[in-house]
Amino acid sequence: MRALLVWRQSWQILGFAALMAFSGAVRADAALEWLNRAAAAAKQQNYSGVYVYHHGEHVEVLRVLHRTDATGELEKVEVMDGTPRQFLRINNDVYCHLPDGKSVRLERNAPRRFFPALLPARPAGLLDYYEATLAGTERVAGRPCQVVTLEPRDGYRYAFSLWLDKQTGLPLKSRIVNGNGSVVSMFVFSEIQIGKALDVQLFRNDMTGKRIQKASLDKPAAVAWSVTPPPGFERVQEAVRALPGKPAPVTHLVFSDGLSVLSMFVEPADPQAQRLQGLSAEGAIGIYAREVDGYSVTTLGEVPSMALIETGNSVKRK
Repeated sequence: MRALLVWRQSWQILGFAALMAFSGAVRADAALEWLNRAAAAAKQQNYSGVYVYHHGEHVEVLRVLHRTDATGELEKVEVMDGTPRQFLRINNDVYCHLPDGKSVRLERNAPRRFFPALLPARPAGLLDYYEATLAGTERVAGRPCQVVTLEPRDGYRYAFSLWLDKQTGLPLKSRIVNGNGSVVSMFVFSEIQIGKALDVQLFRNDMTGKRIQKASLDKPAAVAWSVTPPPGFERVQEAVRALPGKPAPVTHLVFSDGLSVLSMFVEPADPQAQRLQGLSAEGAIGIYAREVDGYSVTTLGEVPSMALIETGNSVKRK
């Protein structure tokens, strides 16, 4: 009789565990469905609005216009305070109209897009590195939203929360939180219109009298580098750039897991210049710098220090 009781208790425990696992899978599927809607909405919806970007102690207000039609996507982002800047994206090419009014910086095949297009085209891959759950409903810019949280499964990335418009799935707010529970950065719409087709003339790329500066040079890096990013991060861009104030071209590498992003800049070390060493921060951006074979290697991003240090320390010449 005792053996039968133990057997029943064991099966009850196993049954409960299986039920919990099934329930967890259902919740993950529901969250993934919302993430898929969000990724599609940011690309396919017409919308216009104003959002606020909080990062560290800095706050910026930006206006965004987004139009999609048979020819692809048009997007215009204007910084509404501080130094005037305007970005115009035509499909995968981004034109940055610089404050001097005479120059336009062109980035072809730009890998990173503007808020609210934060998610990859296929969000399912994120679930290998984040646990996605539904976290109730709230209102943003007067619209009901489904909240989705993405908790990291390791120490190489921060937690994300997304507020997705109930009607369309469009992200109306996003927040990154570090391991201490502090907000690293946040985007939030203060006003938004969704579904209204925008006049194509609003996206006119006025190049009259302006000089185009290519964001990357049409040549390979002088030195090839081997870099091992954190698990799940893949190299999404490599370019050689001429940056203001830099005497020599800089190699720029970008790595992403589809949500979190870290960048690396490699340049010849200047013995006359004051150089960063070790860990530091610029607002919400973490920075790790070191020298490798006469080159300064700077790794930065809104990611935990462990991700920056391990990536920076992995760099070596090929």
